[in-house]
Parts: sequence; C-alpha cells; structure tokens
Amino acid sequence: MSLITIDPRKAAPFPEAAAEILRDTQLRKNVAHATDVIQYKRAAVVAEKDDWQALRDAGATIRKEALQHLDSYLEQFEQQFTRAGGHVHWAADAEEAQRIVLGLLREVQATEIIKIKSMTTAEIDLNRNLAENGIRAYETDLAELILQLGAELPSHLIAPALHKNRQQVRELFAREMHLPNLTDDPPALAEAARLYLREKFLKVKSGVCGANFLVADTGSVCIVESEGNGRMCLTLPDTLIAIAGIEKVIPRFSNLEVLLQTLPRSATGERMNPYSSLWTGVTPGDGPRNLHVVLLDNGRSEILADTTSRQTLQCIRCGACQNACPVYRQTGGHAYGAVYGGPIGAILTPQLFHMEHAQSLPYASSLCGACYEVCPVKINIPEVLVYLRSKVVDQNRGKLASVFNQERVAMKMMARILLSRERFETAQRIARVLEKPLVGKDGWIHWLPGLAGRWTAARDLEALPTQTFREWWKERGNA
Repeated sequence: MSLITIDPRKAAPFPEAAAEILRDTQLRKNVAHATDVIQYKRAAVVAEKDDWQALRDAGATIRKEALQHLDSYLEQFEQQFTRAGGHVHWAADAEEAQRIVLGLLREVQATEIIKIKSMTTAEIDLNRNLAENGIRAYETDLAELILQLGAELPSHLIAPALHKNRQQVRELFAREMHLPNLTDDPPALAEAARLYLREKFLKVKSGVCGANFLVADTGSVCIVESEGNGRMCLTLPDTLIAIAGIEKVIPRFSNLEVLLQTLPRSATGERMNPYSSLWTGVTPGDGPRNLHVVLLDNGRSEILADTTSRQTLQCIRCGACQNACPVYRQTGGHAYGAVYGGPIGAILTPQLFHMEHAQSLPYASSLCGACYEVCPVKINIPEVLVYLRSKVVDQNRGKLASVFNQERVAMKMMARILLSRERFETAQRIARVLEKPLVGKDGWIHWLPGLAGRWTAARDLEALPTQTFREWWKERGNA
C-alpha cells in the first residue's frame, strides 16, 4: 500500500496548482455535483429550524467561551478524563505527537492499527510516520479507504473523496481488492469495502481516532460519523488513542445539545449523525482497556494569542464553507496544497505554519462572504482573510520593495495625468498607439509586459475605444 502526504512548505502556490486542476474537467464535474448535492440537503434541513440563527449564535458563544478560557477547560478535561481511568498526553508539535503515539503503540507491541477518519492525524502525517516504524494503518472510513487504496490526498473535510465518482471507485476497488466482476452500483461498492474491512475490525487490537469534541466538565470524548466504522474502532480494540487539537474542548456536556444540531445539518445535510459516540474513561469488560488522548498544539497557541485570527479555532470541521465557496467549487481541495482546503484552510494553514508558507492561500478567495453565511459557529472568514493578506504584505515588504516603488511611481504619474484634462487626453492618444501591438484580432489584450502582466495573467483587457466621448462630442460641432 503506497503512501502519499502533502507538505505546505513544498506545495506549489495556489494559482499554479489551481491552473493545473482546472484542466481536469472530470474532477471539476465531480466536485460541483457533490457540493451541489450537499448544499441542497443542507438548505432543506436548515429551513426546518425556525431558530437556526439562534443556534448559530449559541454555537459561536460556546466556542468563543471555550477559547477564552482554553487553559482552564483543558486542565479540567485532563482531570476528569484521568479520574475516569484514561491518560492524557500533551504534544507541542507534530513531531512530539508522532513520538507519543509511536511509543504507546510499541508498549503494546502493535504492528497494525485501525483508524477513524481524522484530519488531525493527517495534519501530523501520522500514517507515514507509523509505516516508517513498521506499523501499518488501515483507514476504515469509506472515503479514506478509497484515498488510501488509490494513494491520493483528501479534498474535503467531510467527504475527502468527493472528487471521485463511482465509476472511478469501482475501477480502484476492482484492481486493489481483486474483484474484476465488481459493478459500480453503490451498495455493491459499500459491500466490497465492508468485507475488506471486517477482518481488520476483528483482528487488529489497536485503534487511532480524532475527536469532534472534548467535554471539559465530564472528561468525555465525542465522535460523530455516518458509517458505523467509527463505532467499531472505538469499541473493539484493546488500546485506543485519540489525537485532538487543543481547540476541540467545549465547556459543558450540555453544549452538545446545540453543536450536535448544527454540525450534521451543516456537514452532511442530516438532522442528526447516524452514529454519535461518547465515552468517558475505562469500563472493565466494555471497550478499550488502554485509553489515551493526545492534546495537540502544533501552532494553535499562536493563533489563539492573536485576537483577530483567534476565531479560526472556533471551527467544528463541518466543511460547509467549502461547499458554498465558488473558488473551491472550481478547484476542489487539492489546489490548496494542504490537509485543510477551502476557505477554512485558506486561513488555518498559513497560521499553522506561522505565515512562512502557503502565503498564496489568503488570496484564494473572492471575499464574497458565502463561507461566513453558512458557518454554524459564525467564523468571519473574509475578515480573517483580509487580515492575513495584510500580514503577507508586511512579511514580504522588503522582498517587494521594487514592486512597491514601481507602484508609487505609477500612481504619482496617474495623479499628474488625472489632474489635467489636456494631459489626460494626450495620455489616451499615446495609449492607443502603444497598445496596437498588444491587441488581438478579437479586440482584446491578452498579454501585458512587466508588472502589468499580473493583470492579464488572470483576465483579459479590452482595448481602448478608437474615439473618446469628448472626441465624438467635438466632432459633432460642440465646444
């Protein structure tokens, strides 16, 4: 089984990656169809709730409270979880989290693990690290299984294989599972995956998962999913390790009453998740005997310290912003060059990497605001995008000094021209002469030299009219 991961530090800038993906018409068709279906389902179940906006407000309040007192709620969670028989580990970064998980698995002499879909484990590149140390990870979520068998990267927070259609899945399963007579009928594909995974569920004694929520006042871990594979991974292994970002904590068990209404409606267009699993510690004879939670920072504390971008950590990973985004609809998630794609990825990834990498992502947006309108916890993503753009400019001010100087000179020249009608008309006549070599047969300019080429790299420019309004007016005998 081959492994493939992605590192934002090595990924191509978003414009380059997007340009490549835009040529894949099948992928674009798959993404558009999948997001249309999810948005239609979401709109239907949201319309049923007369108090939807109140639920959004409540969800935002819960998440803001958790972040405002994150230190105390994390300590409370640790106390309660430990009291119930579990073990809590703190990881400052991805490397420390990898070492902790590897050490725990070596203690029980594990050579295989079963996994629930987890963006956090993808963030720390856990599968590759385990494989390099002789431990094989089996993804049990259907979409993650598709990606693992095909050595592909996820393209969506909730539906990581939405860029694949069922014909493509059939070809993959037929090849990798040695099922030449398999059809592309969805029940047949699901049955093939079920039979493939059943042996793993019954045989493998160690499991790894993420967490949707960590409940501070009870020390509970909550995972929601739609397939039942998660329930198998959470109950059958002897050892279970949950890896969760520190922002996943919520203050009280009662907060789930709000979040378990908004999350499924926003994520999959369902009124509730088919499987909602909560566990608190260890119970003899029931479920895992060794229970661990790894609390991952990996740049989150720095985001928390910034009052403007802190709201990024309110995210509950529903993927609604991706479904609503016109940019994501055209490119899918792979163009973002990171585990987290779409609008939330455009603000989360640069911050996780201290704004040193993925600097093109804050510009991967039209700032239309659709992401904010659908966010169940009211993250103002456009506001954060603009803020991060300013940070990118500040960080690159020295590198772009020559560009800024050219802009200043150009603006000063334009100011002088626009202050005088005579100079403006002279400039128009000169521009008509200078543009002639650049105008195509269709009357449009498709390429400009120098700094102006940044404009025509993404759009065409219409040629100047052969006659201005003032010239036309004078021609008619008017002064």
